[in-house]
Amino acid sequence: MSQKNRRLFSLLLTAFALGAVALPAWSETREVVIGYQDMVLPWRYAQETQAVEKATGYKISYRKLASGAEVTRALASGAIQIGEAGSSPFAAALSQGVPIQIFWVADNIHNAEALVARNGSNARTLADLKGKKIGIPYVSTSHFHALVALQAAGLNAKDVKILNLRPPEILAAWERGDIDAAFVWDPVLARIKQTGQVLTTSGEIAAKTGKATFDALAVRTDFAKGHDEFLARFVKVLAEADQRYTSKPAAWTPDSAEVKAVAKWSGAEAASVPDSLKLYAFIPPAEQASSQWLGGGKNSVVAKSLAATAQFLQTQGSVQQLLPDYAVGVNDSWVRRAAQ
Repeated sequence: MSQKNRRLFSLLLTAFALGAVALPAWSETREVVIGYQDMVLPWRYAQETQAVEKATGYKISYRKLASGAEVTRALASGAIQIGEAGSSPFAAALSQGVPIQIFWVADNIHNAEALVARNGSNARTLADLKGKKIGIPYVSTSHFHALVALQAAGLNAKDVKILNLRPPEILAAWERGDIDAAFVWDPVLARIKQTGQVLTTSGEIAAKTGKATFDALAVRTDFAKGHDEFLARFVKVLAEADQRYTSKPAAWTPDSAEVKAVAKWSGAEAASVPDSLKLYAFIPPAEQASSQWLGGGKNSVVAKSLAATAQFLQTQGSVQQLLPDYAVGVNDSWVRRAAQ
Protein backbone atom coordinates (compact mmCIF):
# COMPACT_ATOMS: atom_id res chain seq x y z
CA MET A 1 0.00 0.00 0.00
CA SER A 2 1.47 3.36 -0.98
CA GLN A 3 2.17 6.06 1.57
CA LYS A 4 -0.58 8.20 0.01
CA ASN A 5 -3.14 5.43 0.35
CA ARG A 6 -2.05 4.68 3.91
CA ARG A 7 -2.66 8.33 4.75
CA LEU A 8 -6.12 8.20 3.11
CA PHE A 9 -6.98 5.02 5.03
CA SER A 10 -5.76 6.58 8.27
CA LEU A 11 -7.78 9.74 7.66
CA LEU A 12 -10.93 7.71 7.02
CA LEU A 13 -10.49 5.73 10.23
CA THR A 14 -9.73 8.88 12.20
CA ALA A 15 -12.75 10.68 10.74
CA PHE A 16 -14.96 7.72 11.59
CA ALA A 17 -13.60 7.59 15.13
CA LEU A 18 -14.25 11.29 15.62
CA GLY A 19 -17.69 10.97 14.09
CA ALA A 20 -18.54 8.13 16.44
CA VAL A 21 -18.26 10.42 19.46
CA ALA A 22 -19.44 13.68 17.94
CA LEU A 23 -22.45 12.74 15.82
CA PRO A 24 -25.84 14.25 16.68
CA ALA A 25 -28.75 12.14 17.89
CA TRP A 26 -30.16 11.71 14.40
CA SER A 27 -33.09 9.62 15.59
CA GLU A 28 -34.32 12.71 17.42
CA THR A 29 -34.04 15.19 14.57
CA ARG A 30 -35.76 15.60 11.22
CA GLU A 31 -32.78 16.99 9.37
CA VAL A 32 -30.43 15.35 6.91
CA VAL A 33 -27.38 16.42 4.89
CA ILE A 34 -27.10 14.79 1.48
CA GLY A 35 -23.82 14.86 -0.41
CA TYR A 36 -24.05 14.81 -4.19
CA GLN A 37 -21.76 15.26 -7.17
CA ASP A 38 -21.94 16.90 -10.59
CA MET A 39 -23.60 13.87 -12.21
CA VAL A 40 -26.31 14.52 -14.79
CA LEU A 41 -29.27 12.66 -13.22
CA PRO A 42 -33.09 13.07 -13.30
CA TRP A 43 -33.40 13.47 -9.56
CA ARG A 44 -31.72 16.89 -9.78
CA TYR A 45 -35.25 18.06 -10.66
CA ALA A 46 -36.45 16.71 -7.31
CA GLN A 47 -33.70 18.71 -5.62
CA GLU A 48 -34.83 21.87 -7.40
CA THR A 49 -38.53 21.38 -6.59
CA GLN A 50 -37.82 20.37 -2.97
CA ALA A 51 -39.69 17.12 -3.58
CA VAL A 52 -37.81 15.31 -0.81
CA GLU A 53 -38.70 17.98 1.74
CA LYS A 54 -42.36 17.89 0.69
CA ALA A 55 -42.56 14.09 0.80
CA THR A 56 -40.79 13.63 4.13
CA GLY A 57 -41.23 16.82 6.14
CA TYR A 58 -37.48 16.85 6.78
CA LYS A 59 -35.13 19.78 6.45
CA ILE A 60 -32.71 18.84 3.65
CA SER A 61 -29.28 20.37 3.18
CA TYR A 62 -27.50 19.48 -0.07
CA ARG A 63 -23.73 19.58 -0.16
CA LYS A 64 -21.98 19.39 -3.52
CA LEU A 65 -18.73 17.42 -3.36
CA ALA A 66 -16.10 17.11 -6.07
CA SER A 67 -15.48 13.35 -6.10
CA GLY A 68 -16.63 10.00 -4.82
CA ALA A 69 -13.63 9.92 -2.49
CA GLU A 70 -14.80 13.19 -0.92
CA VAL A 71 -18.31 11.74 -0.53
CA THR A 72 -17.08 8.63 1.28
CA ARG A 73 -14.83 10.69 3.55
CA ALA A 74 -17.81 12.89 4.44
CA LEU A 75 -19.89 9.78 5.17
CA ALA A 76 -17.09 8.37 7.31
CA SER A 77 -16.85 11.54 9.40
CA GLY A 78 -20.61 12.00 9.73
CA ALA A 79 -20.49 15.35 7.91
CA ILE A 80 -23.23 13.95 5.65
CA GLN A 81 -25.72 11.19 6.34
CA ILE A 82 -26.48 10.23 2.72
CA GLY A 83 -24.02 10.34 -0.16
CA GLU A 84 -23.97 9.84 -3.92
CA ALA A 85 -20.97 8.13 -5.49
CA GLY A 86 -19.85 5.43 -7.88
CA SER A 87 -19.40 1.73 -7.19
CA SER A 88 -15.62 2.06 -6.96
CA PRO A 89 -15.43 4.61 -4.11
CA PHE A 90 -18.19 2.74 -2.27
CA ALA A 91 -16.25 -0.53 -2.62
CA ALA A 92 -13.18 1.19 -1.21
CA ALA A 93 -15.15 2.77 1.65
CA LEU A 94 -16.74 -0.53 2.69
CA SER A 95 -13.33 -2.22 2.56
CA GLN A 96 -12.02 0.47 4.89
CA GLY A 97 -14.80 -0.04 7.42
CA VAL A 98 -17.01 2.97 6.68
CA PRO A 99 -20.47 2.06 8.14
CA ILE A 100 -22.76 2.59 5.13
CA GLN A 101 -25.53 0.81 3.24
CA ILE A 102 -26.14 1.25 -0.49
CA PHE A 103 -29.91 1.58 -0.91
CA TRP A 104 -30.52 3.04 -4.40
CA VAL A 105 -28.81 2.52 -7.76
CA ALA A 106 -28.84 5.96 -9.33
CA ASP A 107 -27.85 4.61 -12.73
CA ASN A 108 -26.12 1.92 -14.69
CA ILE A 109 -23.24 3.97 -16.07
CA HIS A 110 -23.13 2.37 -19.56
CA ASN A 111 -21.58 4.94 -21.92
CA ALA A 112 -21.87 7.91 -19.57
CA GLU A 113 -18.17 7.66 -18.69
CA ALA A 114 -15.53 7.51 -21.37
CA LEU A 115 -11.81 7.60 -21.99
CA VAL A 116 -11.05 10.44 -24.39
CA ALA A 117 -7.73 11.27 -26.04
CA ARG A 118 -7.06 14.96 -26.71
CA ASN A 119 -6.62 16.03 -30.31
CA GLY A 120 -2.90 16.41 -30.91
CA SER A 121 -1.93 13.71 -28.40
CA ASN A 122 -1.30 11.20 -31.20
CA ALA A 123 -3.29 8.59 -29.29
CA ARG A 124 -5.78 6.79 -31.50
CA THR A 125 -5.95 3.48 -29.59
CA LEU A 126 -5.58 2.41 -25.97
CA ALA A 127 -2.12 1.04 -26.75
CA ASP A 128 -1.10 4.52 -27.93
CA LEU A 129 -1.55 5.81 -24.37
CA LYS A 130 1.74 4.29 -23.28
CA GLY A 131 3.82 7.06 -21.71
CA LYS A 132 0.91 9.52 -21.90
CA LYS A 133 -0.59 11.63 -19.10
CA ILE A 134 -4.17 10.65 -18.22
CA GLY A 135 -6.37 12.70 -15.89
CA ILE A 136 -8.68 10.56 -13.75
CA PRO A 137 -10.55 11.15 -10.45
CA TYR A 138 -8.79 8.83 -8.02
CA VAL A 139 -10.71 5.74 -6.74
CA SER A 140 -13.68 6.59 -8.97
CA THR A 141 -15.56 4.27 -11.31
CA SER A 142 -13.60 5.95 -14.12
CA HIS A 143 -10.34 5.07 -12.35
CA PHE A 144 -11.41 1.45 -12.01
CA HIS A 145 -12.49 1.12 -15.63
CA ALA A 146 -9.41 2.94 -16.91
CA LEU A 147 -7.17 0.38 -15.23
CA VAL A 148 -9.34 -2.48 -16.52
CA ALA A 149 -9.20 -1.08 -20.06
CA LEU A 150 -5.44 -0.55 -19.96
CA GLN A 151 -4.93 -4.07 -18.65
CA ALA A 152 -7.08 -5.49 -21.45
CA ALA A 153 -4.95 -3.53 -23.95
CA GLY A 154 -1.73 -5.03 -22.57
CA LEU A 155 -0.74 -2.02 -20.47
CA ASN A 156 -0.56 -1.48 -16.72
CA ALA A 157 -0.70 1.60 -14.51
CA LYS A 158 3.09 2.02 -14.67
CA ASP A 159 3.00 2.28 -18.46
CA VAL A 160 1.06 5.55 -18.27
CA LYS A 161 1.13 8.62 -16.06
CA ILE A 162 -2.16 8.77 -14.17
CA LEU A 163 -2.84 12.15 -12.58
CA ASN A 164 -5.36 12.25 -9.74
CA LEU A 165 -7.62 15.12 -10.84
CA ARG A 166 -11.20 15.96 -9.96
CA PRO A 167 -13.54 16.67 -12.90
CA PRO A 168 -13.15 20.49 -12.84
CA GLU A 169 -9.39 20.05 -12.61
CA ILE A 170 -9.46 17.66 -15.57
CA LEU A 171 -11.17 20.29 -17.71
CA ALA A 172 -8.65 22.96 -16.71
CA ALA A 173 -5.69 20.64 -17.37
CA TRP A 174 -7.23 19.59 -20.70
CA GLU A 175 -7.65 23.18 -21.86
CA ARG A 176 -4.04 24.00 -20.88
CA GLY A 177 -2.76 20.94 -22.74
CA ASP A 178 -1.29 19.45 -19.57
CA ILE A 179 -2.84 16.02 -20.12
CA ASP A 180 -3.12 13.77 -23.16
CA ALA A 181 -6.30 11.94 -22.19
CA ALA A 182 -8.97 11.73 -19.50
CA PHE A 183 -11.55 9.27 -18.22
CA VAL A 184 -14.50 11.16 -16.77
CA TRP A 185 -18.25 11.77 -16.87
CA ASP A 186 -20.54 14.64 -17.87
CA PRO A 187 -20.59 17.60 -17.76
CA VAL A 188 -16.80 17.57 -18.23
CA LEU A 189 -17.00 14.63 -20.64
CA ALA A 190 -19.23 16.60 -23.02
CA ARG A 191 -16.71 19.45 -23.03
CA ILE A 192 -13.59 17.39 -23.74
CA LYS A 193 -15.32 15.36 -26.47
CA GLN A 194 -15.41 18.58 -28.50
CA THR A 195 -11.63 18.53 -28.88
CA GLY A 196 -10.88 14.85 -28.43
CA GLN A 197 -11.53 11.30 -29.62
CA VAL A 198 -13.36 8.68 -27.56
CA LEU A 199 -11.15 5.60 -27.25
CA THR A 200 -13.57 3.53 -25.16
CA THR A 201 -16.55 3.85 -22.82
CA SER A 202 -17.57 2.17 -19.59
CA GLY A 203 -20.30 0.36 -21.49
CA GLU A 204 -17.80 -1.10 -23.95
CA ILE A 205 -15.42 -2.08 -21.14
CA ALA A 206 -18.22 -3.78 -19.19
CA ALA A 207 -19.33 -5.69 -22.31
CA LYS A 208 -15.79 -6.92 -23.00
CA THR A 209 -14.71 -7.71 -19.42
CA GLY A 210 -17.97 -8.32 -17.52
CA LYS A 211 -16.94 -5.67 -14.96
CA ALA A 212 -19.82 -3.21 -14.83
CA THR A 213 -19.95 0.05 -12.88
CA PHE A 214 -22.83 2.05 -11.46
CA ASP A 215 -23.62 5.15 -9.41
CA ALA A 216 -25.57 4.80 -6.19
CA LEU A 217 -26.78 6.42 -3.01
CA ALA A 218 -25.64 5.16 0.39
CA VAL A 219 -26.74 6.01 3.92
CA ARG A 220 -24.84 5.84 7.18
CA THR A 221 -25.99 2.75 9.07
CA ASP A 222 -26.59 4.61 12.32
CA PHE A 223 -28.78 7.20 10.58
CA ALA A 224 -30.74 4.50 8.76
CA LYS A 225 -31.73 2.81 12.03
CA GLY A 226 -33.65 5.86 13.22
CA HIS A 227 -35.07 7.06 9.90
CA ASP A 228 -36.71 4.11 8.19
CA GLU A 229 -39.81 5.99 7.03
CA PHE A 230 -37.75 8.92 5.72
CA LEU A 231 -35.68 6.57 3.56
CA ALA A 232 -38.79 4.80 2.27
CA ARG A 233 -40.30 8.12 1.16
CA PHE A 234 -36.97 9.36 -0.20
CA VAL A 235 -36.64 6.29 -2.43
CA LYS A 236 -40.14 6.88 -3.80
CA VAL A 237 -39.12 10.44 -4.75
CA LEU A 238 -36.02 9.09 -6.51
CA ALA A 239 -38.11 6.53 -8.38
CA GLU A 240 -40.68 9.14 -9.42
CA ALA A 241 -37.94 11.43 -10.72
CA ASP A 242 -36.48 8.64 -12.85
CA GLN A 243 -39.92 7.67 -14.15
CA ARG A 244 -40.63 11.28 -15.04
CA TYR A 245 -37.66 11.09 -17.38
CA THR A 246 -37.95 7.51 -18.69
CA SER A 247 -41.66 7.83 -19.49
CA LYS A 248 -41.19 10.98 -21.62
CA PRO A 249 -37.49 11.55 -22.40
CA ALA A 250 -38.38 13.68 -25.43
CA ALA A 251 -40.02 16.22 -23.11
CA TRP A 252 -36.67 16.89 -21.44
CA THR A 253 -35.54 19.57 -23.85
CA PRO A 254 -32.93 22.27 -23.13
CA ASP A 255 -35.64 24.82 -22.35
CA SER A 256 -37.70 22.50 -20.10
CA ALA A 257 -37.88 23.06 -16.35
CA GLU A 258 -36.47 19.58 -15.77
CA VAL A 259 -33.35 20.09 -17.88
CA LYS A 260 -32.76 23.57 -16.48
CA ALA A 261 -32.81 22.05 -12.99
CA VAL A 262 -30.36 19.32 -13.97
CA ALA A 263 -28.05 21.93 -15.50
CA LYS A 264 -28.26 24.15 -12.44
CA TRP A 265 -27.45 21.44 -9.90
CA SER A 266 -24.86 19.55 -11.96
CA GLY A 267 -23.10 22.49 -13.57
CA ALA A 268 -23.75 21.11 -17.05
CA GLU A 269 -24.82 23.18 -20.04
CA ALA A 270 -28.56 22.78 -20.61
CA ALA A 271 -27.99 22.09 -24.31
CA SER A 272 -25.87 19.01 -23.49
CA VAL A 273 -28.13 17.53 -20.78
CA PRO A 274 -30.59 15.59 -23.03
CA ASP A 275 -27.76 13.75 -24.81
CA SER A 276 -25.99 13.12 -21.51
CA LEU A 277 -29.08 11.54 -19.96
CA LYS A 278 -29.39 9.17 -22.91
CA LEU A 279 -26.02 7.63 -22.02
CA TYR A 280 -27.28 6.22 -18.71
CA ALA A 281 -29.76 3.47 -17.88
CA PHE A 282 -32.15 4.28 -15.01
CA ILE A 283 -33.51 1.29 -13.13
CA PRO A 284 -37.06 1.06 -11.68
CA PRO A 285 -37.58 -0.12 -8.06
CA ALA A 286 -38.89 -3.60 -8.96
CA GLU A 287 -35.76 -4.32 -10.97
CA GLN A 288 -33.52 -2.82 -8.29
CA ALA A 289 -35.13 -5.07 -5.68
CA SER A 290 -34.30 -8.19 -7.71
CA SER A 291 -31.03 -10.10 -7.64
CA GLN A 292 -30.10 -8.20 -10.81
CA TRP A 293 -29.18 -5.30 -8.54
CA LEU A 294 -29.76 -4.84 -4.78
CA GLY A 295 -31.70 -8.00 -3.94
CA GLY A 296 -30.23 -11.46 -3.44
CA GLY A 297 -27.74 -10.85 -0.66
CA LYS A 298 -24.23 -11.98 -1.48
CA ASN A 299 -25.36 -13.06 -4.95
CA SER A 300 -26.80 -9.67 -5.89
CA VAL A 301 -25.19 -7.89 -8.81
CA VAL A 302 -24.32 -4.93 -6.58
CA ALA A 303 -22.63 -7.05 -3.90
CA LYS A 304 -20.68 -9.06 -6.49
CA SER A 305 -19.69 -5.91 -8.36
CA LEU A 306 -18.46 -4.30 -5.13
CA ALA A 307 -16.44 -7.41 -4.31
CA ALA A 308 -14.87 -7.58 -7.78
CA THR A 309 -14.07 -3.86 -7.71
CA ALA A 310 -12.52 -4.11 -4.24
CA GLN A 311 -10.37 -7.04 -5.35
CA PHE A 312 -9.11 -5.02 -8.28
CA LEU A 313 -8.47 -1.98 -6.11
CA GLN A 314 -6.46 -4.17 -3.74
CA THR A 315 -4.16 -5.22 -6.57
CA GLN A 316 -3.59 -1.52 -7.24
CA GLY A 317 -2.83 -0.78 -3.58
CA SER A 318 -5.96 1.34 -3.12
CA VAL A 319 -7.42 -0.84 -0.36
CA GLN A 320 -5.60 -2.90 2.23
CA GLN A 321 -8.07 -5.66 3.01
CA LEU A 322 -11.27 -7.17 1.62
CA LEU A 323 -14.59 -8.02 3.24
CA PRO A 324 -15.78 -11.64 3.13
CA ASP A 325 -19.21 -10.45 2.00
CA TYR A 326 -20.03 -7.05 0.52
CA ALA A 327 -23.76 -7.64 0.97
CA VAL A 328 -23.29 -6.13 4.45
CA GLY A 329 -23.14 -2.80 2.63
CA VAL A 330 -26.29 -3.35 0.54
CA ASN A 331 -29.88 -2.78 1.71
CA ASP A 332 -32.83 -3.55 -0.59
CA SER A 333 -35.61 -2.96 1.96
CA TRP A 334 -36.64 0.51 0.74
CA VAL A 335 -36.66 -0.31 -2.98
CA ARG A 336 -38.81 -3.36 -2.20
CA ARG A 337 -41.34 -1.12 -0.48
CA ALA A 338 -41.23 1.36 -3.36
CA ALA A 339 -41.89 -1.46 -5.82
CA GLN A 340 -45.14 -2.52 -4.11
